[in-house]
Amino acid sequence: MTRSKKLRKEFDNKLVEQLMQQKEEWNRQQRLIENSLEPSAEVLYELKVAEAKYFFYLREAKKRNLRIGGWK
Repeated sequence: MTRSKKLRKEFDNKLVEQLMQQKEEWNRQQRLIENSLEPSAEVLYELKVAEAKYFFYLREAKKRNLRIGGWK
C-alpha cells in the first residue's frame, strides 16, 4: 500500500470514529433537553453545536464516499 493510500485510510477511520462519537454526543444532548423542564440557554446552545458538528462530519464522510456500518 502506498503512503498516500495508507494516510487516506487512517484519516477515513478517524473521521468515522469522530462521526460516531459526535452522533452519540448529539443524542445525549437531545435526551438531556427532552428530560428537562426548562432547558437553559447554554444547554440549547450545546445542542446546536453538537448538531452542527455531527452534520459537518456527516458531510465530510459523504464527500469521501465512506461506508459506515454497511450503509453509505
